[in-house]
Amino acid sequence: METVSLIDAIRQAVPGVAVDEVPSVDMPTLVVDRDRLREVLAVLRDHPALQFALLADVTAVDRLPAVPRFEIVYHLACLGETYVVGPGPAAPPRRLRLKVRLPADDPRVPSVVPLYPTADWLEREVYDFFGVLFTDHPDLRRILMPEDWEGHPLRKDYPVQIRKTPQTWSPIQLSAEEFAEHIRSQRAQATTRSDDPRGPRD
Repeated sequence: METVSLIDAIRQAVPGVAVDEVPSVDMPTLVVDRDRLREVLAVLRDHPALQFALLADVTAVDRLPAVPRFEIVYHLACLGETYVVGPGPAAPPRRLRLKVRLPADDPRVPSVVPLYPTADWLEREVYDFFGVLFTDHPDLRRILMPEDWEGHPLRKDYPVQIRKTPQTWSPIQLSAEEFAEHIRSQRAQATTRSDDPRGPRD
């Protein structure tokens, strides 16, 4: 389906939606308004001629000093015969990039977890690094930075020379003794199961 036909299908299914194509070197790229994002994604996923069933990535761009400042970027894929949505024929396999632009003073966008559960940790990462709020997210909290970290490191105005000691600390790996004890415990359990006359059980 040509990009023009793709846009037409979205506009027919979501009357009054603002959707525009932007230049791209690798795949069709559309920009939509954040207030209609979920409606557009539902159409892209469920429309029999579109079938963008896979949300491969959610990321962000800080365009400072441009206005609007932030872009939230969704990478979608139609898998063709591999995954058919609905009772009809498969749509042709292809990729699509969808963007939502957000102002610096109101960086929030609806969570798309209800439509694509794979967005869960991806949205948390964008929140962690860019400070964008995903409204209605089931568990919006930091995912890579410590919970008490101040600021969002991938914003362009973040001080790059900052050094900060987290106020809280927890080990990120097992000690050698803990690791060895875990291995011994696993071996003992495996031996016990193999000695059971009823055979291995999981």
